[in-house]
Amino acid sequence: MNKNTSENSSILQVEEKIVRMLKTVYDPEIPVNIFDLGLIYNIDYADDGNLTVDMTLTAPNCPAADYIMEDVRQKLESIDEVKTVNINLVFDPPWDKDMLSDEAKLELGFL
Repeated sequence: MNKNTSENSSILQVEEKIVRMLKTVYDPEIPVNIFDLGLIYNIDYADDGNLTVDMTLTAPNCPAADYIMEDVRQKLESIDEVKTVNINLVFDPPWDKDMLSDEAKLELGFL
């Protein structure tokens, strides 16, 4: 295995850990994790340990915004390979129920 393939494999393993961790974060008003809700728009993990996540909320005035953002930050910082976490809260494109995973649609009664 060449070095580049090994690095790609390592990054992929960390990204899988990131997704698993994001699936443990819930909006307290909705019984579905933020990943399956479609609130995570982009995950950018660099092999130097810097992680940037672009995410949104179900509504710009979400009362749980601070709680959710802090939960995301704490859980992602708990991953050994992650050195820094930068969370960008974005509202473009606006979130809508079409962004839900099939599992979330089923859980919420949209299927």
